[in-house]
Amino acid sequence: MITPLQRFRYLSLVIALAFVFAAYKGCEMLPESTFQLSSDSRLPKWITLPPGLTRADVSLTMNYYVLPWGRDAQFVLRDKNEHALKKEDGKMRCKEPLQLKNSSQGFPSGYPAYEAITVNGITEIIEHKKMEPIFYVTDDTSVWKQYESNGCG
Repeated sequence: MITPLQRFRYLSLVIALAFVFAAYKGCEMLPESTFQLSSDSRLPKWITLPPGLTRADVSLTMNYYVLPWGRDAQFVLRDKNEHALKKEDGKMRCKEPLQLKNSSQGFPSGYPAYEAITVNGITEIIEHKKMEPIFYVTDDTSVWKQYESNGCG
């Protein structure tokens, strides 16, 4: 027979586990911010298009998450009917967005900003040109050099 104390302990454990699970999975439903890959940008190297689809047939959404154990990103590839084709989880490499030391004129203050994100061992640098829900994948060598010299690469 289960005593009231044992029942209380069991119920407390179940509630604690449910809370931890909800907190962990709840973060997936509540991203810090969401962005759409510009149609002018190439896809990240970790995205492989399914057979029969072209770049024009898909869209890519990126969600940023700030969690107690680090900063993450999730990428969702969708077809024209908005069906999810692929999800990839990535780790943001730096503690904060990078900005070029010698940034170009004509950009708003704080932009462009860059995030180095690794998915499946492949790192790409994401560019935010201005405060908008659009992102780009950059191959700019000056950004890559600063990322590598910044100590978070």
